Amino acid sequence: MAAAKVARPGRTLILFLAGLGVLFGLVAIGGTWKPELGLDLQGGQRITLRAKEANVKPDAMAEAVKIINQRVNGSGVAEANVSSQGNRNVVVSIPGKSNQKLVDIVQRQARLGFRLIACSSENPGPCATGGGTPAKASGRAEEALAWRKAPPAAWVTRFEQSTCPPGGGAALQSGEKSASEDVDAPGTPMVACDANGRKFLLSAAPVEGKDLSNASAGQGQNAVDYLVDLRLKKDGAARFLKVSKALYSNGQEAFAIVLDGKVLQTPSMVDGNLSSRSSITGQRSLREATDLATSLKFGALPVAFESDPKNETIGPSLAGNQLSAGIWAGIVGLALVMLYCLLYYRGLGLVVIASLIAAGLSTYAMVLLLAGAGFTLSLPGIAGLIVAVGITADSFIVFFERIRDEMRDGKTMRVAVEAGWVRARNTCLAADAVSLSAALVLYIFAIDEVRGFAFTLGLSTVIDLAIFFWFTKPAVSWLGRFHFFSSGHKLSGLGTETLGVDAPASAAITGGAA
Repeated sequence: MAAAKVARPGRTLILFLAGLGVLFGLVAIGGTWKPELGLDLQGGQRITLRAKEANVKPDAMAEAVKIINQRVNGSGVAEANVSSQGNRNVVVSIPGKSNQKLVDIVQRQARLGFRLIACSSENPGPCATGGGTPAKASGRAEEALAWRKAPPAAWVTRFEQSTCPPGGGAALQSGEKSASEDVDAPGTPMVACDANGRKFLLSAAPVEGKDLSNASAGQGQNAVDYLVDLRLKKDGAARFLKVSKALYSNGQEAFAIVLDGKVLQTPSMVDGNLSSRSSITGQRSLREATDLATSLKFGALPVAFESDPKNETIGPSLAGNQLSAGIWAGIVGLALVMLYCLLYYRGLGLVVIASLIAAGLSTYAMVLLLAGAGFTLSLPGIAGLIVAVGITADSFIVFFERIRDEMRDGKTMRVAVEAGWVRARNTCLAADAVSLSAALVLYIFAIDEVRGFAFTLGLSTVIDLAIFFWFTKPAVSWLGRFHFFSSGHKLSGLGTETLGVDAPASAAITGGAA
């Protein structure tokens, strides 16, 4: 018969503290000990993009605002604000005095490219053999065609090591380029993903967006699906003709339309003589065809902006006392929770205080680490952290009350801790699952300011689970080995008066079997 597994709460606590030490070690490596504050708390930069045309259609302006917002808030927590001003200007407010990365993203006019597919996650192609050396060729089209048949081994490695982020987008090229750099330069191959998470290794672009003279949506004769009609300029048409012949003769091979680093579509080449005029078929609705045509015609933006946008420094939208008030609200709330738990749970209240301190340190370390990925802490985000204090305290209360219930039934503290843990664990998991679901829904469907609240609420809830499982529970189990708690001392929080049991029950509490 196998021996029962012996609980080692001390070891768990040591491992948790070691993990916390690693977090702060990473913070020290990053060299940032203050969180990045949002636009409402520290101000930042305001960039005004001015359209070249005097009167831009509202739909085009709204789409431009949407695309720019997706650029600067790619992580969802950068807290940049994008809005239209009149019928000609788009105003982008970016937190921080030196966030040049986001400034570059705003000012960059994203490129469109028609690229050739060397490998994909569905069809490894030449990547399955480790790549090779492309045959020498002259001309952009010829070089791209040769490259896609034998991509260099270095690019095959990048393709294999790259991953598609959630929701699609451009995959980073093995860490050689950051998100702020030009990962989709037309003269350079790239690894990219589509909206379905499929990964592609793509050649340089033989045809660019600047080679298009026009793109329009319509419906072909006797056709159910909609299409996008393309008109190419002379040089682009000549290169596209060479590409169409090669891809069509190779079993109607597909190519990739890449916009802003993301694969929009991968249409098959169904005609070998496409040059100045061609079409992309298979669009399921007129809106889908119109959206694609708009993207192709204007690059990433449906509005052409002037090349020298106005860039100015702005102050915080909230007064400095708003930040102080938020911080003091958190401190007072935390102190009241600690005081209440100490008065009500007495000795066990020390576990609450230690757990809240551990949760606070863990949260602060995570906020500092995420700052390097673009996370900024706004006033709604601070509110999310304050709300999470109540969620964390609820977990302790449920656990402690379960322990007390078990001890009222005559069990020793050690037995009561393990029995109460099984019952409290499921309750707390269900409660935290509800909080995480609420945070996720808010993050997906809310506006940017509320997304900051949702992000910090979700982050704090995850930290609460880690504290509850790897700090609070082992701490209580460890304290149960001390006579002060196991004997039911009146200051332990587990005495007969606190439990509401008669004196005879104390014998069972101090030494009786379960």
